[in-house]
Amino acid sequence: MAKGPRYRVPFRRRREGRTDYYLRRKLVISGLPRLVARKTLKHTITHIVIAQPEGDKTLVYAHSKELVQKYGWLGGTGNLPAAYLTGLLVGYKALKAGIKKAILDIGLHRPTKGNRVFAVLKGAVDAGLEIPHGEEILPDESRIRGEHIAKYAELLEQNNPDRYQKQFSQYIKRGLDPKKLPEHFEEVKNKIISEFGEGS
Repeated sequence: MAKGPRYRVPFRRRREGRTDYYLRRKLVISGLPRLVARKTLKHTITHIVIAQPEGDKTLVYAHSKELVQKYGWLGGTGNLPAAYLTGLLVGYKALKAGIKKAILDIGLHRPTKGNRVFAVLKGAVDAGLEIPHGEEILPDESRIRGEHIAKYAELLEQNNPDRYQKQFSQYIKRGLDPKKLPEHFEEVKNKIISEFGEGS
């Protein structure tokens, strides 16, 4: 371990590999609220936060579990379509709270094209939130709608029915044919838009 009169112990979250303070500083001095997008294996979690001396303050929050509880989402909550819908939801909530602009904060997630955190970004932008970004980083529309999942399910059902039943057991248990995920995606998207969209 480094030592000496000029050595300074890094902040705890930096030591734990949980916060990049150099990046965080650049986001904070932008003066814009941050759209914090985080993903786990099973869920997508989003916040609109502002930095304050005593710590970050959450202004708006959306979790992929809300899609199931409020909008009848029957698909997985940890996939790309769910990430987009969660972003759409937090975007509409932000606009309702009077927040029109934000900056994306993906934390320590790798900024790879089509990543779930960028599906969140796409959803928030489609809701009407102004967030600086490059179009080339966003997932394809077909993947956002879950067409890749539907095609894979169809292929698997034809070639390996046992594996299909096992891999998509939760979809089937909830009453959703995974091959019809894009249509179900549009249904849930329209429910969110009808609740928060123009004229609501």
